[in-house]
Amino acid sequence: MTRVFITIDTEYSSGLYTGPGAGDRAENYTRSIACLTPEGPAGITHKLELLAQYGQKAVFFVDPMPALVWGVAAIEDIVAPILAAGQDVQLHCHTEWLGLAGAACPLASGMTGRNLADFPFEEQCRILDYARAMLIAAGAPKPVAFRAGNYGANDDTLRALATIGLDYDTSHCPALAGSGACRIGLGPEDREPVGRMGLLEVPVGAIGTLGGGLRHAQITALTLPEILGAIRHARDTGRDGFTLVSHSFELINRRRQAVNPIVRRRFHGLVKALAHIRGVATGTYAETPPRLNLTGANAALPPCPWRTGRRIAEQFVSNALYGHL
Repeated sequence: MTRVFITIDTEYSSGLYTGPGAGDRAENYTRSIACLTPEGPAGITHKLELLAQYGQKAVFFVDPMPALVWGVAAIEDIVAPILAAGQDVQLHCHTEWLGLAGAACPLASGMTGRNLADFPFEEQCRILDYARAMLIAAGAPKPVAFRAGNYGANDDTLRALATIGLDYDTSHCPALAGSGACRIGLGPEDREPVGRMGLLEVPVGAIGTLGGGLRHAQITALTLPEILGAIRHARDTGRDGFTLVSHSFELINRRRQAVNPIVRRRFHGLVKALAHIRGVATGTYAETPPRLNLTGANAALPPCPWRTGRRIAEQFVSNALYGHL
């Protein structure tokens, strides 16, 4: 059985933050978490309903750092509906909130940075320990898994996670290795779970591209045929798992508060299809966590001109008509 991990980075937007007031928090929740639009909600409640409808599981990586400016109640509002739906809550962290908290920040050093990898090891331990404590205070079970905001981790992040008692990290994105914020010492060839710095590193999924590169398995980055093709390829090559990435706000344009029907159909089609693909089941870190790859199989779905052409056309229409996130 190949496990598909639908991972959803669930986060308020630091870019939309305008102040510490309750009104600002409510507006940010509307645009980034609930994603309320004239066509109805398209955020976490919508995704939870789809998962329940088709009997599927997902992992919600929740960022508790906005508690720095709004208090733990802001995180409780996220965690409660996810747990009530029987889904998995794990730890996420965007360090941009440290700068927004300013003098009110309870972390003594006063350091700021866009990514965890911008901080020394000891400071990363303090940040991650605070984030874990806030997530638990918001009602979540003790987390075992983590993803860095912006994939912005390094090997010190993995060491810090192991130090505070987490078992899994999924910040390595092979398709972006060497070109993004992630500084973990792994490359594009590292596409399967591997032991590193005292925990299990679980890479984000990828497919092959024309020209020999990789494209990351994110709901906004691949078409539904590419995603389903990658899942079937993982199953057929004997791989234990495949990780997909989404975000709480990905089905809408947050500034316009308008649904992106192309991306929404993509997510709906994925959850529906997973209920019927033989040899595949969705997994969670709480119940069926990823396992170390012992087979050596790590080949990405080979590129296909037809699928690539469809993606280019679909992305052009999506961006032109509905804009970016």
